[in-house]
Amino acid sequence: VQLQASGGGTVQAGGSLRLSCAASGSIVSIHAMGWYRQAPGQERELVATFTSIRSTVYADSVKGRFTISRDNARNMVYLQMNSLKPEDTAVYYCNADLNYIDNGVRRYGVNYWGKGTLVTVSS
Repeated sequence: VQLQASGGGTVQAGGSLRLSCAASGSIVSIHAMGWYRQAPGQERELVATFTSIRSTVYADSVKGRFTISRDNARNMVYLQMNSLKPEDTAVYYCNADLNYIDNGVRRYGVNYWGKGTLVTVSS
């Protein structure tokens, strides 16, 4: 199983970016799936996540600016980031809790992290 994040880059304050994360492998189902970020010298923090198929949680700092969405058929999650601020600069990581098949054995509730994509917001 792999989580591949993309869409990071450099943008000016007030701009927008859209992150994508694709889960691949012998996946049976995905439950929670979302985004975390880690700024230099900071701990990793939740940005936005689906806690179930439809329920979402957002960090207070991004409410009203970021929107998370998912495509269950394609095992993908997206993060639309608008009105970006310099403090949004961080490496953004995709995370998922999923069930998958490993050499014929079903694994339940395994947590995976993607490698991260860098978002830089200049002032």
